Amino acid sequence: MTDVQHDAEHRSTAQLEEEGDIAADYIEELLDISDLDGDIDIDARNGRAYVSVNAGEGANLNTLSKPETVSALQELTRLAVQTKTGVFSRLILDIGGSRDARRDELAKLVTRAIERIEGGAASAALPPMSSYERKLVHDLVAERGFHSESNGEGADRHTVITRAS
Repeated sequence: MTDVQHDAEHRSTAQLEEEGDIAADYIEELLDISDLDGDIDIDARNGRAYVSVNAGEGANLNTLSKPETVSALQELTRLAVQTKTGVFSRLILDIGGSRDARRDELAKLVTRAIERIEGGAASAALPPMSSYERKLVHDLVAERGFHSESNGEGADRHTVITRAS
């Protein structure tokens, strides 16, 4: 873990709220440029700033709420925050409920993996995913009474699920 990442994990609520405000300003400009409407909510919890964009009545956020688009916008937003604060940001961006939809997809992946293990497999590996998604998977696996760990490096980092010892 780099010093910059370590510092980001020990941010105060005020610092996280500042990150959220900077991110909200960035996203608001993007929505204006794209001529899209959305309500922006900011929250600070679990050592991260969370920025959610929700569709107002008649707004169309479908264009931005695709998983790949949200991931790319999240990275751009993190860079915008880092440029203003000088500190690596781990903020989470949600557009139109995309994070809940992704959590549901991950839950299905975990269920299928556990079914393979219950069917006799020693372990089940999931595809590579972001650290945030791996964290969600670890939580889902633990809730089901199984064990998980991350393996691999960089873009190949993935989760392997096994029976709890």
